[in-house]
Amino acid sequence: MKKTPFTDTHIALGAKMHEFAGYNMPIEYSGIIEEHQTVVNAVGVFDVSHMGEFWVKGPKALEFVQKVTTNDASKLEVGKIQYTCFPNEKGGIKDDFLLYHFEPEKYLMVVNAANMEKDWEWCQKQNTMGAEIEDASGHTALLAVQGPKAIDTLQKITDVDLSVIPYYTFVTGKIGGVDNVIISNTGYTGAGGFELYFYPEYGLKIWEAIFDAGAGFGIKPVGLGARDTLRLEMGFCLYGNDLDETTTPLEAGLGWITKFTEGNNFVARELLEKQKAEGVTRKLCGFTLLDKGIPRHGYEIVNADDEPIGSVTSGTISPLLKAGIGLGYVKPEYAKAGSRIYIKVRNKNLEAEVTKLPFRK
Repeated sequence: MKKTPFTDTHIALGAKMHEFAGYNMPIEYSGIIEEHQTVVNAVGVFDVSHMGEFWVKGPKALEFVQKVTTNDASKLEVGKIQYTCFPNEKGGIKDDFLLYHFEPEKYLMVVNAANMEKDWEWCQKQNTMGAEIEDASGHTALLAVQGPKAIDTLQKITDVDLSVIPYYTFVTGKIGGVDNVIISNTGYTGAGGFELYFYPEYGLKIWEAIFDAGAGFGIKPVGLGARDTLRLEMGFCLYGNDLDETTTPLEAGLGWITKFTEGNNFVARELLEKQKAEGVTRKLCGFTLLDKGIPRHGYEIVNADDEPIGSVTSGTISPLLKAGIGLGYVKPEYAKAGSRIYIKVRNKNLEAEVTKLPFRK
């Protein structure tokens, strides 16, 4: 298995380790619920160095980005970040990712770890205009410092005024004594905080600086288990569960990142425009179990007459609500908030209510 700059540190701290996207990653340290609460109430640190990073540069950079992404990058100002996705030829989602605009002719794509090789091959295949693209995944480390005390923690180790960096905006600066760190006001937890990109050789120096600075705020390392419960409470999609090559952004509620603006001629635009005009046959929705139980990926969703109407894509017990929550695709007429649906769990139909996202307000 591949290692991040922090793998040995995770093991030394007693983390439960497991393979994820080819990497040996920490799933939990002190327990998923405790780590979840730490992020919601204080500050937690995630090693997400397994994510992929692709640079796009040169005079053809924007043309390339517009071709391969559904959002409209022509509206993305330098210093801003855009959530977007790669559509495949059939309008399905090849991956969802963040796009950073560094300079007029320089962008950074931060893609999901499990899709890194697939995405890179796709980008190479679509680069018919000759943009400069570079896979920098092996030369980039990434820590997510998340929670309401993240800003207080990081402000102690940087001269950059973090309070003036808006959500989905970034700067490059010095942090923990290390220059040229990308400081990004983003995260996958809904609890606030920053994501830090830097060269792997400075990883341990930055890790130690962050934990020293956060000692008075109850800082803890957090594994991928709590990362999943945190993102699910916010209704954030997880690729491979809620999104895949067969789900379109319109079905997944991502019409807001699918821009049919003039000149934005991305892959499969015509197919997605047709789907928008005709309407989708399924919609992703959030639901809360009213009966006791845990919804799991793949469980069938039925209506009151026990007729199949969809399936669960993600599910867990919410540490905040102390109830089963999940995401799933259902027929559009059942996707409205307040609708009653039923999750088949071991041949029992557990009652659930379609819930307006996010679960954690």
